[in-house]
Amino acid sequence: MNYSELAPAYISAIAPYQPGKPISELERELGITDIVKLASNENPLGASTSAIAAARNALDEISLYPDGNGYALKDALVQRYGVALNQVVLGNGSNDLLELAARAFLTVGDKAVYSDHAFAVYALATQAVGATGISVPAQSFGHDLTAMHKAAVAQGAKIIFIANPNNPTGTFLTGAQLHAFLLGLPANILVVLDEAYNEYLPEDCRYDSVSWLREFPNLIISRTFSKAYGLASMRVGYALGHAQVIDMLNRVRQPFNVNSMAQAAAVAALSDQEFVQLTFEHNRRGMEQLTVGLTGLGLSYIPSYGNFVSFHVVNAARIYRRLLESGVIVRPVWNYAMPDYLRVSIGLKNENEKFLTALKAILGEQQ
Repeated sequence: MNYSELAPAYISAIAPYQPGKPISELERELGITDIVKLASNENPLGASTSAIAAARNALDEISLYPDGNGYALKDALVQRYGVALNQVVLGNGSNDLLELAARAFLTVGDKAVYSDHAFAVYALATQAVGATGISVPAQSFGHDLTAMHKAAVAQGAKIIFIANPNNPTGTFLTGAQLHAFLLGLPANILVVLDEAYNEYLPEDCRYDSVSWLREFPNLIISRTFSKAYGLASMRVGYALGHAQVIDMLNRVRQPFNVNSMAQAAAVAALSDQEFVQLTFEHNRRGMEQLTVGLTGLGLSYIPSYGNFVSFHVVNAARIYRRLLESGVIVRPVWNYAMPDYLRVSIGLKNENEKFLTALKAILGEQQ
């Protein structure tokens, strides 16, 4: 019997999300060591020492279920952003929150809008509930807000997903652009603003999207502790929005979706803004190191506002494989309709150098 036939057609048609290759897998495949992983936009500085200590302390209660309401973390977010407790929902990473939005507000026959080259989970979350995804052509690898507005209104979409900065292209929309977009949008269309890389924005690019919640009850802001806070393995994120909207997300949320160690680590990480600032400064230096290096190799790249950069290269599949053989893991992005691009995360200075050295040698093989 073909058991896949028991699943709805929209489920069996899903192409599963492909994460970055882990170091252990490459070690098994090629039998090499001293591997540098620059594939998953992780924080090369690790995490705040206070966050690590808090997670370890939480292990003392490992036999107990976590606080299903996540009060301590939600209260810390309330204090940070000046929102009400019922305007916060926690997620098992921000991916969880994107899926909660889809599950709460979409069903078979509904429509969601997102951009070409935008985070793959928008399409996956939409398809997983039987809704129809509308991918709008990008503008210079970024979101074309005018076209997305037109598509959403014309097609009667319920949700628009926007990533700012966007992954995997690193493109950025200004606060003025986003605010104008929200002003012109009908109130019955929800906007999920995915700000996973918000902490990496230069100071002159930052905007206060949280203050917009008072003006736009159809806005959901999604953020994560996986990137700048360095808690990727903890899997903890949060969303802010109107109380009625957040209530719907809570109705489909698993009761213990964020574990005790993650909650404790996130509370401590949130209070250590010095570490976040160090991360920001390191990322700016690393971005300059990589972009200068790529330019020196004669390669073009998409200017990025995240902690990664996507660059254009001839025969990207071969380059990707040769980088693996050289002990450097980057991310192919052909599943984002970018077959001639690779994405590299900002690493430590020596890791960035290893990548650039390996890439230079590989490019020389083609001459």
